[in-house]
Amino acid sequence: MKLLKDILYGARISQVIGSTHIAVESVVADSRQVKPFGCFVAIPGMVVDGHDHIPAAVRAGAAAVICERLPETDDRKENVVYVQVEEARLALAHLAANFHDNPGERLKIVAITGTNGKTTVATLLHRLARLFDRKAGLVSTVENRIVDRIVPATHTTPDPVGLQKLFADMLDAGCTHCFMEASSHALDQHRLTGTPLTGAVFTNITHDHLDYHGDFNAYIAAKKSLFDKLPATAFALTNADARHHDTMVAATRARRVTFGTRQVADHKTRIVENSLGGLQLHIHGQDLYTRLIGEFNASNLTAVYAVARELGWDAMDTLTHLSLLDAPDGRMQQVRSGDGNIHAIVDYAHTPDALRKVLETLRTVRQAGNIAATTGQESRILCVVGCGGDRDRTKRPIMAQVAAELADLVILTSDNPRSEDPAAIIAEMRSGLDPIQARKVTSNQDRAEAIRSACIQAQPGDVVLVAGKGHEKYQEIDGERLPFDDVAILSASLTEH
Repeated sequence: MKLLKDILYGARISQVIGSTHIAVESVVADSRQVKPFGCFVAIPGMVVDGHDHIPAAVRAGAAAVICERLPETDDRKENVVYVQVEEARLALAHLAANFHDNPGERLKIVAITGTNGKTTVATLLHRLARLFDRKAGLVSTVENRIVDRIVPATHTTPDPVGLQKLFADMLDAGCTHCFMEASSHALDQHRLTGTPLTGAVFTNITHDHLDYHGDFNAYIAAKKSLFDKLPATAFALTNADARHHDTMVAATRARRVTFGTRQVADHKTRIVENSLGGLQLHIHGQDLYTRLIGEFNASNLTAVYAVARELGWDAMDTLTHLSLLDAPDGRMQQVRSGDGNIHAIVDYAHTPDALRKVLETLRTVRQAGNIAATTGQESRILCVVGCGGDRDRTKRPIMAQVAAELADLVILTSDNPRSEDPAAIIAEMRSGLDPIQARKVTSNQDRAEAIRSACIQAQPGDVVLVAGKGHEKYQEIDGERLPFDDVAILSASLTEH
């Protein structure tokens, strides 16, 4: 329980009706979660406007309402305090942090942003911390963790109420560090406002989320805002190989540090060997052997190493521990046929750039003779891929183009169609193909059947890539989440094969 006046710090108040010297027992932005003596923050959303639900919140027992537009005089209740603010999302972030006694001030929090690589970098950092026997938290797309306890994840970055509760629980569990993904949506919606950071990491930026941001410049600006707000005591770590990495830190007060595998960087890695068995890397004069695959994972590992060094962790111990780590679920996750002759990969690649990097990696190891050395014939790459419904439509034809350019056989299929017709999504993907590319592309709306078809067509030495959903254990169809697991379907299909 907190006094309302004590949790309003930073909320940018325009007007107050009533006394803020009242106690509130909770802060929520969902009227369905309001309890007696709670504080309801009315958020104007893209689909639902919280202001329309103020009456429901009051009926549920809200003692205070935070809003951008005050209810009409006749609609106000005498026993309710109304606080008008300039921006409700910003206010919610401050109220949530203040309500939980600003837990971020007592944690070393490192936020990772970028189109691709966020989950891998954050997860590896958490696992590395645990190998150093440090109690740490994780906030990621796949899962949240408080030390080793799993807390289910619903968003890449939780809303401010959920996020600050997570931080508070981490502190209660003895955590000293937290590694978290920072999505562009979260940054634009001020979910991290009120959270002091020890450091921030930029992995890369490519085509994604333009349905939300409108254009690429707005997308860049959302990512950049993370670095703009860093204090001078923090570090700003950027990928020197990535476009716009200098833009990210143009206005930052933080200490600038770079990492990379190609360009000159403060933390530079050289790839010695890249195969399906893993990577051999050379970092700061030392060799690192890892089970992770692909140049992009060399970049991810370099970012992890750089963060560890910025946190003051021992260099040699860091390299030793890194060699023990596996990739997160659904990130270049390998599945083998019973006889080991067919390699299969499940990856979350759901953007054109991520799909390109995965396919280029598979082509590289194929060309190096790592796949079909015993078959006497050139191996093929078979790619099963779809695009999500109710999301950025502009990337659909590009995804098909990338798949057809780099794979030998492509099956377009359903991803999470949500409210859209899967056939219509596939048609939009096909629109990006020229006549020559179209010859190697088929389609099947049934994702399970598409995976089985790829496995049936696969020959010894081939690689089957199932892209787009990665770690997800469901398909979203017409408002329902139905059980679906790419890894399980793929494993069963290879066994049948």
